[in-house]
Amino acid sequence: MTNTLPFLLLDERDNVLVVTRRIVLGDQLNIDGEIIEAMNDFPLAHKLARRPIRAGETVLKYGAPIGVATADIPRGAHVHVHNMKSGYTPTYTLDAEKGDEA
Repeated sequence: MTNTLPFLLLDERDNVLVVTRRIVLGDQLNIDGEIIEAMNDFPLAHKLARRPIRAGETVLKYGAPIGVATADIPRGAHVHVHNMKSGYTPTYTLDAEKGDEA
């Protein structure tokens, strides 16, 4: 089966989607039946929020926890080290570059 969407849902429990082809700022995205405008460019294989994710909430991918949101993340936003702390390995966030450990 060919995926016609620019992202993939790996598990029904996931609150993130995985980008399968280039998404650019302004692209129209259909996320679970709601059309939203891409808030930024997305690199291949990065994550975008399937629904709003609150700061402190567990981020789920493959139906399993992969980290925790460090800020509120709106639906359709990029989910990465700037707003998520990894549950796998120590994460160096943008604050870590300023001398603060995350």
